[in-house]
Amino acid sequence: MSTYLPTIKQLQYLVALHEHGHFGRAAEASYVSQSTLSAGIRELESLLGVTLVERTRRVVRFTSLGEQVVDKAHRILREAEELSDLVQASGKPLSGTVRMSVIPTIAPFLLPRILPRLRKERPDLKLFLREETSADAVESLHHGRVDCVLLALPFATGEVERATIGQDQLYVGFPKDDPRDPPATIASSMIDEGRLLLLEDGHCLKEHALAACNRPELRASATMIGTSLHTLVQMVDNDLGLTMLPKMAIDAGILDGTDVIARPLKAANSSREIALIWRKNSPRADEFELLAKEFRAD
Repeated sequence: MSTYLPTIKQLQYLVALHEHGHFGRAAEASYVSQSTLSAGIRELESLLGVTLVERTRRVVRFTSLGEQVVDKAHRILREAEELSDLVQASGKPLSGTVRMSVIPTIAPFLLPRILPRLRKERPDLKLFLREETSADAVESLHHGRVDCVLLALPFATGEVERATIGQDQLYVGFPKDDPRDPPATIASSMIDEGRLLLLEDGHCLKEHALAACNRPELRASATMIGTSLHTLVQMVDNDLGLTMLPKMAIDAGILDGTDVIARPLKAANSSREIALIWRKNSPRADEFELLAKEFRAD
């Protein structure tokens, strides 16, 4: 058995370098100097007696063994996080630090209503937020970078546990002079091919909108261009097409100051499930259930 074992810090440096692909950015994300991070990884390589990273002036490339070590490091760091979670869960509920990722089609519309009350009623809770697309947020969860994720389902999440917050109806947003105004609801058959504007790949709302419409030709002809719902609204307001909007965004005033009209989408799958997810068998599951309850109380 080896007398010397890698430290958690060394593994964190290695994972950060793999994630960012650049020594400077990895050091910044790790809150250390570049020389400290580089020295830590060299010490790890010396300890293991192998080369994990090939260094050139322009490229950081992990060796085949390095990739395997990074994968194992992710699991070790996740276990270390869960050890800390186990201790923290034994204390006062909803106290201490919770790191949560939130997707962009929820964060600006739901959090401003909830966070002031949470700060007032749960003063011991330190909630650190990351805004990420669904795919990135789920990856952050499984790699231990966050403790839980607030997102919209259905979406491929892997092995997780979840608590439903509520349902969020999808609406069709279109210019005020569109001939469909003022129908009470919009059937998916009324959506023109080539006029549908959606968020770019990586946002689950794109998939929810296409699934709700259940029209394969829309997937081929829809324009995936928007980086945010606010961008899409501005494009529709300038008569460049129509789009899909969640009710929570409309309730939060995303259409204020525009001439965009929104009507509920009439379809079999015309809503998305807002949910909080966390890693399966997390020792803080009860705490996350309680956090979900706080969100439902809004």
